[in-house]
Parts: sequence; structure tokens; C-alpha cells
Amino acid sequence: MDNILKTKELIKGLKGEITIPPDKSISHRALIFGALTNSKIKIKNLSKGEDCISTLEILEKLGVKYEFISERDLILNSSEGLSASKKVTLNCNNSGTSARLLSGLFSRCDFSCVLIGDNSLSKRPMKRIIEPLGLMGAKIKSNDNKLPLEIEGTKLKAITYYSPISSAQVKSALILAGLGVDEPTRIYEKTLSRNHSEIMLSYLGADIKTGQDDKGYFVEVKKSKLIPKDIEIAGDISSAAFFMVAGAIVPNSDITIKNVGINPTRTGILDVFKQAEIDFTILNKRKVSSELVGDIRVKYTKNIKPFEIKGDLIPRLIDEIPILAVLASKIQGISTVSDAQDLRNKESDRIKTIVDAFLSLGIDIKEKPDGFIINGCAEINKSAILETHLDHRLAMSYYVLSLINNQSMEIKGFNCVNTSFPEFLKLMDKLKN
Repeated sequence: MDNILKTKELIKGLKGEITIPPDKSISHRALIFGALTNSKIKIKNLSKGEDCISTLEILEKLGVKYEFISERDLILNSSEGLSASKKVTLNCNNSGTSARLLSGLFSRCDFSCVLIGDNSLSKRPMKRIIEPLGLMGAKIKSNDNKLPLEIEGTKLKAITYYSPISSAQVKSALILAGLGVDEPTRIYEKTLSRNHSEIMLSYLGADIKTGQDDKGYFVEVKKSKLIPKDIEIAGDISSAAFFMVAGAIVPNSDITIKNVGINPTRTGILDVFKQAEIDFTILNKRKVSSELVGDIRVKYTKNIKPFEIKGDLIPRLIDEIPILAVLASKIQGISTVSDAQDLRNKESDRIKTIVDAFLSLGIDIKEKPDGFIINGCAEINKSAILETHLDHRLAMSYYVLSLINNQSMEIKGFNCVNTSFPEFLKLMDKLKN
């Protein structure tokens, strides 16, 4: 894939069926929780994006063995447990999920390690996990609350933690730490973040419970021995989102995206589609390893309505905001995103980068501290060179934007898509008519 992608002429529509790659969030958890079974299990339909491979390679360095038996199915063997003979350096590369979740796990292991990452990951905030893990007694040294993290495994204590942000990574780090503590660790959130960890751990027989009381949503976990079970991974709605929006805004489109995870903590984009009155349906609903799955059919919708994203909706679609900004750019009227200040802490400052890119295309967008306001238009008719800042979601969002731009575009740094979705262009080409 070229590092600079030059987009081509407008297409006549997107039609057909595709199966999108496995969910990255669930894939990370399948590898980590699977490794904690101290057994041999099969993981079906694992994401092979670079982030998930980073997690797999870290586990391998700690004694976990694996063998791919097909393109996306592997046997994971953790019979000998996790161990390191000396302080070991473990490279998370670009994966924030690897760094944050594994920090929780390694804080209670009987070895020491140093977590490092690439330049982008090394700039991302880690205080959100260092602080609560420190309350549990974790021994973590950092570079001003950023990577590298030096972690000395130790015996932890249970806490009740009221998270100031709704973050599945923070919650999962504390859950992984709490799995090694006899007394219950309880984590509260004001709004419910994605709950793949809770679902998978329950599936694997962990001592875990969830609920809601007057203090918020909570998950409670204590020391558990996990039951070895095969794990099958649903398709990633975050990856499906690019095709869903493309199907809605490219004239003459009618597409079906198969095997998509539709966990309610991840389906904020469907709520936005309902707000916008986009023509879509969910078919063939079912459960896969306790996760809800379905096929999503989306048709081109001519008169899409403006939408508003804020509050409790944010944790359920934080990763989809860049592509939903593309949707807003096509809608006649004003759409707004608020309460999304955490977008500034992603692979790039997604608020600023989206605003800069849209302004270069002549799209009416105004930056806010916690989001933006977009006054959409019927047509985009301006060539531009857009910089991805090595942010994979921006790269794919800009590509979808190019499908409705009457002029050619260049997308710089497009190969960053390999971190999450190397099949992206191939699947787009399959749908083109």
C-alpha cells in the first residue's frame, strides 16, 4: 500500500456483501484472558491488525505459545503460565490497549517488566491507569505519566474506584489487576463504557458481577480461576462504520456487512443512524461467545437529517466520531459533537486534525474544546492533500470522504491503516460498481 494514496474518480455506487475483520477490542481480550486460563484453547477469527499482534508477541515473550491453524484461527497454549527470568522489555508498538490492559495484569505478576511503545504511543496519557493501580499498591515508574512504564509485580489490595472518565481500558486494567486479589475490587463509571471484558470473563467463569446503583454503573471482580473455553470473535463495528457511512452517502448504494458485533455498549453509531433517519436494518441476530452479533444492511439515503452527539452516547461511539464527521459533512444542516474532549488524546488530536482537514476542503466546521460543529453541504468540490498524522481512523475516514468529493485528493501516511484494518481497500474495491 502506498504511503500516499491518490483517490480516483467518483464511483457509481457500492453494492454487495462483505465480512469485515474481527473486533480488535475483543481480540486483545481473547489473547490476554485466554493466556490466563493456563491451558490450551482455540481462538477463532482473531484480528491480525498490528495492535493485536503486539499483544500476542508480548505474551509469547512471557512464555505463551501459539500456532495459527488457519488465516485467523489459532491455538493458544499458556499451560506454563506467564513468566520472565529477569526484567523484560515489552514493546506495545502503537497499541494503547496493550499498554493499558497489560499494565493492570503485570502489576500483580511475579516478575518485572518495562513497557515501551512507538513515538505516537509514547505521547499518550497513562496517568488514568497509573493512579488507580497505584491505589491498589502497584509499583509503576513512568516518564511523566507516559511510556516507558517500569512495572515491578507485587501483591495488590482491593479498592473501590470511582473513575472520573468512562474508559473501557481503565476499567479493564483494574479488572485484570483485581483478578489476582482475594477481596472484591469494584470500579464505578458514570456512563457505561464498552463491556467486552465483563462479558468474556463471565463466559470464562470468572467471579465477576455488574450492575448499577445510586453511585453509577459498577463491575466487581475478585480472584478467579478461569475455565478454558474456545473463544470466537465477532466482526468489528468500528471497522464496519466506514462502510456503513459510505453506504449511506454514496448514491445508488445498497450493502450488507456480515457478522458485526452489536454489543449495546458499542452501537452508538446505530443511534446516530436512527437520529439521521438513515435506511438500515439489522438481520440475523445471534450470540457468539456471549457477544451479540448481526448483519447490517445500509442503503443510500437521500435526505439525511442532522444529528447531535453528546453525553452518554460518547463512550458508545468514541472511535466512530471521525467517520461520523464525514457523514455530517454531507448533511444539509448543522450537526454537533460535544463532550468528546478525549478525542484529543487518541493517535492524534482528532478534533484539531478533523477541523483542519475539513477546512482545507471548504467544509463549514467550527472547533470546540470538546468537539465541533459542522454545517454540511450537498457537494464537496475541492482537491486537497490531507495528512493522517499516522492515525488509522482519520485515514479511512478521509478515504470515505473522497468517495463523495468531485475532485481528486491525496491522503498522506495512508499505510497507518495497517495497524487496524489492512484489508480496508480490498473490501472497498469489492463493493465498487
